[in-house]
Amino acid sequence: MQAGSMGTQEARSVDAGRGIAWWTEAWALFMKNAGLWIVLGLVLLVILIGISVVPLLGSIAGSVLMPVFIGGWMLAARKVAQGGTLEVADLFLGFKDKLNPLLVLGAAFLVAGIAIAIVVGVLGLGAAVGVAGTRGSAGGILAAIGASLLAVLSALVLGVLASMMLWYAPALVALRGMAPVDAMKTSFAACLKNLMAQLLYMVVCLIAMAIASIPFGLGWLVLVPVMLLTVYVSYEDLFG
Repeated sequence: MQAGSMGTQEARSVDAGRGIAWWTEAWALFMKNAGLWIVLGLVLLVILIGISVVPLLGSIAGSVLMPVFIGGWMLAARKVAQGGTLEVADLFLGFKDKLNPLLVLGAAFLVAGIAIAIVVGVLGLGAAVGVAGTRGSAGGILAAIGASLLAVLSALVLGVLASMMLWYAPALVALRGMAPVDAMKTSFAACLKNLMAQLLYMVVCLIAMAIASIPFGLGWLVLVPVMLLTVYVSYEDLFG
């Protein structure tokens, strides 16, 4: 299907084992130009750190721009997968193609983060008020612990749901020309349809994150580019 197509498309259902295969295939794509992929990751990191220096507006801009950079990464991954030559400028392809819909995704990402923070904040405040109101009684403390656990669980559930909506959305916008709302719906449906593969993928991801953190966190220089490439590889597997 051409990149300019609109509307939703149903994702394929794949075996759970594909959750591991996405990592091995992303690694193969990474190794085609490992050095430059690392450079792109470092450039992205420097940009995000530079933006975050600006109080409040920096964090807002970083959230809104993140899908634009991810969209550019997807375009760069497709370029390399099709035999093209990777360039540092490819990181900014999202600013040249589909910028507005990618910014809409960024706004959705920002709103989701704020909503989660509000829910956690309200539940956390309720826990604190509960403890104060009962003057440290055993029942009050237990209620506060329950409220705190509810806040953590709520943040986890809402975070997972938001991630499912946004996981493939930048790729669907950048590579398929899908409208932002359709892209989020399609992304959520794709993750839900391939839940076992996604869970296995996350298990490998957690192991890789632990290993990458051991040598002073230097492994993240490799893990971040590879992780972004897993999004492209899995997108191609489900929608290609």
